[in-house]
Amino acid sequence: MIGLVFLGYLFLEVVISVNIASRIGGMMTFVEIVTSALIGFYLLTNFRYTLGQSMAALMSGEITIEEFQKMSLFTGIGAVLLILPGFFSDILGVLMQFGFFGTLFAKKILHLKDKKRKHEGEFDDAIDVEVIDVDDYR
Repeated sequence: MIGLVFLGYLFLEVVISVNIASRIGGMMTFVEIVTSALIGFYLLTNFRYTLGQSMAALMSGEITIEEFQKMSLFTGIGAVLLILPGFFSDILGVLMQFGFFGTLFAKKILHLKDKKRKHEGEFDDAIDVEVIDVDDYR
């Protein structure tokens, strides 16, 4: 299964890259590959800031833990895809840099479901206990 997905990716990468490169020429293709690689390296070096923004969204309750993990994962994968040469990988890499598309990919590809966010005071794993002071029984 993974082999078929990889072969499909390679096929799309070659077809799209040859099609675009034949239209824009060799020099512009080279410029695009170098530019996208530089952008990918820049995004990887500044990944900690993106991670900080995602952590702030997690702390404010805007996203769940699962969304935080997937968004961070897709941001990193998107930066790596920008470094790889090829137009299809660059398109995917750019799309993964946007939170909307990262969340969309996470929900569609990884089958994440929307979870209800807990309201203040709701705890599923809380144990209800009664504390009895030992001095009252003596």
